Amino acid sequence: MPRPIILGVVGDSAAGKTTLTRGLVRLLGEEHVTHVAADDYHRYDRKQRAERQITPLHPDCNYMDIMEQDFAHLREGRAVLKPVYQHKDGTFGAPVYVQPKQFTVIEGLLGYHTEALCDCFDVRVFLAPPEDLRRQWKVQRDCSRRGYSTDQVLEELDRREPDSEAFIRPQQRRADLVVSFQPGDRSDQAHLDAKIGLREGLTHPDLSPFVDDNGGLSLTERKHERSLWIPGDIDPARGAEIEEAIWDRMHFASHLRSERLGEFTVGTELHRSESLALAQVLILYHLATARAAVALGGEGSRTEHRRVPAAAAEQLSS
Repeated sequence: MPRPIILGVVGDSAAGKTTLTRGLVRLLGEEHVTHVAADDYHRYDRKQRAERQITPLHPDCNYMDIMEQDFAHLREGRAVLKPVYQHKDGTFGAPVYVQPKQFTVIEGLLGYHTEALCDCFDVRVFLAPPEDLRRQWKVQRDCSRRGYSTDQVLEELDRREPDSEAFIRPQQRRADLVVSFQPGDRSDQAHLDAKIGLREGLTHPDLSPFVDDNGGLSLTERKHERSLWIPGDIDPARGAEIEEAIWDRMHFASHLRSERLGEFTVGTELHRSESLALAQVLILYHLATARAAVALGGEGSRTEHRRVPAAAAEQLSS
């Protein structure tokens, strides 16, 4: 049986990791996806962190060695006994036995902090929203779901800033896709622009036919990276056309096609974002491509991996 395909989604607290991955998990099928939160590998609970004056963003506050070991085991298709951190009260629960499925999605703060961790992932995504937007999201989330006051959240954000600068943001350089949702011409959450840095670690689909100056995509290139800009108010028909083109490039995953990409909730209300949908289908393209390459005998779809056997390459391109 082919090994699992591992997706990493890394970013600062409240950067949108869960919103991005929720749609992917729904599309891949929850029965086919193992979800792992890297926060479970915290070394200290909330009370202990306060006593030691350390934030969960600092590597010393996490069992980095156990994280490396467990993620490597998951990539190999081996089960792990995973710790459990409970955000609702900041304590640890009983460990759980985790068996990797076809896909494993790992999200957290420090997933790319070491080379050993990076080597575990087939696809590495980093979320980098503007800081003022991330702070807004964190206040909304922590006040509504985790029992904090606004002042407490803002104070904690300020306290964490040195560690964000030192340990979280530098991980961008190890990502394949750097996704930044940001306010555009319209300020509502359903129409955020998306800037996506496309790095050389993966071979990205060619979207140049959809670049135009009339509200479509824009694409700029510089050394080692292309930057894709998706306007938040892109015409839904144009967005659907681009999605269709990406789906056509992964005919081997046509069974995954769904109309539900781009969905997210605000409170109890369901919304849809074209820019979120396009970001998700790009990530899905890389997951499906990696899955096909591994199934056909290759190491994966990363550019540093050995090429898949000639017969397999022919099947992938046909």
